[in-house]
Amino acid sequence: MASAPARAGRANEDFAGAVPMAAVVIDGAGIAGTESICRHGVAWYASRLGGSLLSLVARERDLGLSAVLAEAIEQVTDEHRDTCDVANPISPSATVAILRLSDGLVEHLVLGDAFVVLDRADGVPLVVTDPREVTVSRSYQSALETVAEGSAEYHRLLRELRANRNQPGGFWLAKDDPRAADEAITGSCPVSELHGAVLLSNGASRIVDRFQLVDWPGALALLASNGPADIVQRVREAEARQAVAADDATIVHCADLGEA
Repeated sequence: MASAPARAGRANEDFAGAVPMAAVVIDGAGIAGTESICRHGVAWYASRLGGSLLSLVARERDLGLSAVLAEAIEQVTDEHRDTCDVANPISPSATVAILRLSDGLVEHLVLGDAFVVLDRADGVPLVVTDPREVTVSRSYQSALETVAEGSAEYHRLLRELRANRNQPGGFWLAKDDPRAADEAITGSCPVSELHGAVLLSNGASRIVDRFQLVDWPGALALLASNGPADIVQRVREAEARQAVAADDATIVHCADLGEA
């Protein structure tokens, strides 16, 4: 696995972790002003959620992944419910990707615009992500581009965008309401049909979906030959070339699943 903050000296708001039969990637989300709502911050939320998920996904083998995620959201929310305004629209939230190997099956879950990519033996990757946040964000993109980043209007627009979180017709993330887990995309396939799998935050998936340096088969080939740190480095170089603001980037590569 590899994980890097957007820039040196800044907290990494992603989380990556694995236990013998499961892996998790969390991409924390927050905007200016979050600190006044939650004294713990986005990085704390992401790491707490990731830690709870790893514990639960290994221990609660009879629970489906959506139920595991719901329980983890409830646990983390209870940790700061009495000290922070957890229901505020700009309180910390996160996208989630989970992979679990169980009884000959590989189960996956995605909530938000994280990615799970299954490296299938037939050579055609299965790419799993939730496009709803991207779709909603596009409707604000032109307005955000006409105002100065960091201005009061910029943050007003971001707050309005964030108000679409966990709302019908909007997009769904892990935050304070465990019912958001019901909106996650889930699935499974026989482990015998896979060579491997990869979990990515949207900062790492840029190598394909934003910068188009490779397609998904190409990204899987790079991971197999060079490892996840190479993907992150290529994303950083593309961000610099195209003057795109960097994002936290995280990858967990699960290789040789068919031999598990």
